[in-house]
Amino acid sequence: MSQPKRYTVTTALPYTNGPIHIGHLAGVYVPADIYVRYLRLTGNDVAFIGGSDEHGVPITIKAKNEGVSPQDIVDKYHAIIKQSFEDFGITYDNYSRTSAPIHHKTASDFFKTLDEKGEFIEETTEQLYDEEANQFLADRFVVGTCPKCGNEESYGDQCENCGTSHNATDLINPKSAITGNTPTLKQTKHWFLPLDKHEDFLKEWILKGHKKDWKPNVYGQVKSWIDDGLRPRAVTRDLDWGIPVPAEGGEGKVLYVWFDAPIGYISSTIEWAEREGKDWEPYWKDEETKLVHFIGKDNIVFHCIIFPSMLKAEGSYILPENVPANEFLNLEGNKLSTSKNWAVWLPEYLKDFPGQQDVLRYALNANAPETKDTDFTWKDFQARNNNELVAIFGNFINRVVVLTNKYYEGVVPTPSEFTSVDEETLAAVKAYPSVIASSIERYRFREAGQELMNLARLGNKYLADEEPWKMIKVDEARTQTIMYVALQIASALATLCEPFLPFTSEKLKRILNVSSSDSTEENSIENSWDDISTKDVLLPSTHQIGKAELLFSKIEDKTIQAQLDKLEASRKANEAANKTVEPQKETITFEDFTKLDIRVGTILEAEKMPKTKKLLKLKVDTGIDTRTIVSGIAESFSAEEVIGKRVTVLVNLAPRALRGVESQGMILMTETPEGKLVFVNPDDAAVNNGLQIS
Repeated sequence: MSQPKRYTVTTALPYTNGPIHIGHLAGVYVPADIYVRYLRLTGNDVAFIGGSDEHGVPITIKAKNEGVSPQDIVDKYHAIIKQSFEDFGITYDNYSRTSAPIHHKTASDFFKTLDEKGEFIEETTEQLYDEEANQFLADRFVVGTCPKCGNEESYGDQCENCGTSHNATDLINPKSAITGNTPTLKQTKHWFLPLDKHEDFLKEWILKGHKKDWKPNVYGQVKSWIDDGLRPRAVTRDLDWGIPVPAEGGEGKVLYVWFDAPIGYISSTIEWAEREGKDWEPYWKDEETKLVHFIGKDNIVFHCIIFPSMLKAEGSYILPENVPANEFLNLEGNKLSTSKNWAVWLPEYLKDFPGQQDVLRYALNANAPETKDTDFTWKDFQARNNNELVAIFGNFINRVVVLTNKYYEGVVPTPSEFTSVDEETLAAVKAYPSVIASSIERYRFREAGQELMNLARLGNKYLADEEPWKMIKVDEARTQTIMYVALQIASALATLCEPFLPFTSEKLKRILNVSSSDSTEENSIENSWDDISTKDVLLPSTHQIGKAELLFSKIEDKTIQAQLDKLEASRKANEAANKTVEPQKETITFEDFTKLDIRVGTILEAEKMPKTKKLLKLKVDTGIDTRTIVSGIAESFSAEEVIGKRVTVLVNLAPRALRGVESQGMILMTETPEGKLVFVNPDDAAVNNGLQIS
């Protein structure tokens, strides 16, 4: 496509069954916002569209578990999610929700159009049914073994372990997530979208048309799906939460969430257009519009195969020009998990790091999972902040502003003659907008962010080489030129950093006393993206700047350790929750029990067994004798801390040689869910050694 007339940019609709975490931000919303902010800075007409997905089965499950209505759940989390996006500067033109009346109407009308055109197949099929719950089981109400990878906790529509999509009836040993029962098969009628009918179109449009410009991870997944052969996909479900099926025989059924959710992009655009007095149709139906979907890899099939097939079947809509899906972000070496609280939630982040949204945006973008899964670590987050934002970007700006105020009372000095170094530096600054733009337009946001930091590095190097703090003592005219050039770099950074560091950009513009792009002040200095390349003067002589403020602050080790401690607490809680109690052993008789001679004893001496990790050699007073017992407790206790411990001893256990030492008995222990051994011991001081336990 040549230069588009306008852009429609969408982001995956988050489920309103919980808050947003860093995985969502890194995978979808930060890259989308960088792209949109850049487009606006370069003067483009953009509709940035988002919203909450409020009809997913996870919402109904959460509502059942909490004993509230699905509407209660979506109202709560829609507000939390919307606020998080605002807090982190995600600049939607419209953020809607799929429970809105405009969406119900838009999705119903879309279904009716396809139904009237004969684009659906109506079939009566056997679906999984829970007899006790008296309801058909939607995909996320079924858990079973994935037929492809063997994961025993696969959902009915998709395995989160291997990413394979399937039908609930494909699962091995399926169980109802409602009652835990094995479901039966029962006949029900549904509407299907025949994806196989659109296979040739998809091959031509994607496999041929987008082989070179779509990301390899996206193209590869789509090709794999098409190569496996496409099959009809149900667009309705037997549920009572969602958009009612607007067709005869649709009673008690709703539109399947994957069908209605992407239509949410259209309904959100309509909502925005009505509010702004615009015509929505050019943003979805004009061939000169560029449509881009930002999603995570778990949504590739829906946005590259199913939704385009729906749009093609309807006939009047444009198709996405690109779907730059990211892979997954892990956290400290493990997959992000909402159920296990292995995540960094955005509301919690802001409590712990107030005013530091840009630090997280920068760190996530610098380590974004653009073509493969990546790992977020708190140490990397700290290093990105301290070594790049503070030491490079913030250091350069601080030096420039402090020196300008010190030497010239905050007034931009008039330069004298430029040296070749000055001219080369100013020419390099002019090149950065196109370099960064090239990376952004190819959806290489990590690369673009590093190019921005390279501009700050250029500024630092220029100051370090020219040393104005020394030059001021010998050549005031030369110092004025150095500071003038440095201030031009600072002004360029204020504009070019906006897509990546929007809060920093706003603060820096305030320090430099220049306007934001949305300023209404007259006679204000304002630089657009293109101005950085074309204007010779970004910050004119005699312009008054403000006082220095720190853009970023160093993050200390103790702050990072607090975050690591939080995760460690989550890990231990998960281990404890997942620790299973051993089942009862085979039943014994009373006579069997009476054969055990269990006595109260005291550990008199203890030493670590050489060349072993687990064994302690103990001298134990059993009341009937003093004997040696070798016990595998060295990983839980030191030799010193067990001396004097009251213990319970099985004294008539047959002796056993361990590492050349004869062990004459066994100390009775138990184990906590965290794996720590604990003595089973008598607490009463009146219980003497040698007393039997029965």
